[in-house]
Amino acid sequence: MFVPQEIIVNDRMQKNYRYLLTQPVGKNFDSDFTPDLSPPEMLVLGVFGGKYLTDCHDEFPAAWFKKAKLSSKKFDPSLNCFGVAASKSLTYWKEKGWLHPQDPRGWFQWYCRYYLGRRTEDDARQIKRWKAMRRHLAQLNKHCNAGDLTCRPVQRQALLQWAYDSRH
Repeated sequence: MFVPQEIIVNDRMQKNYRYLLTQPVGKNFDSDFTPDLSPPEMLVLGVFGGKYLTDCHDEFPAAWFKKAKLSSKKFDPSLNCFGVAASKSLTYWKEKGWLHPQDPRGWFQWYCRYYLGRRTEDDARQIKRWKAMRRHLAQLNKHCNAGDLTCRPVQRQALLQWAYDSRH
């Protein structure tokens, strides 16, 4: 039997932020949201130059970080699965109005919390943004030979950072 759990966040970007896990981990996703990869799988493959969630070890399961490719010092594109930079800065995201106070690090933070079982009024917006990334899969299929992972590495890395796996 699932028991809701309150999470209290104290990291560099949030102090005393509280949220409730109302669903089991990795279960009961919106039917329109079918990511290829879980957050821990993404961290192991290498996303965001290793500079994502480096101060959030208390919020997320320790197992997520055991084999994660992280950088404690600076953004390092060589840690990314495709070895390239494919991210915009948080400043850019703020300017676009894509960041909300409940998830000041953006979409991946939202996804990590959603995966853990949090559900909020922002879910529909974030899922809509995730679905919009599918257009990049169509471009890969149009311009790349099957199995050629060297074709469009920036686009592949960007897709990976939205939980799409273009490796198959």
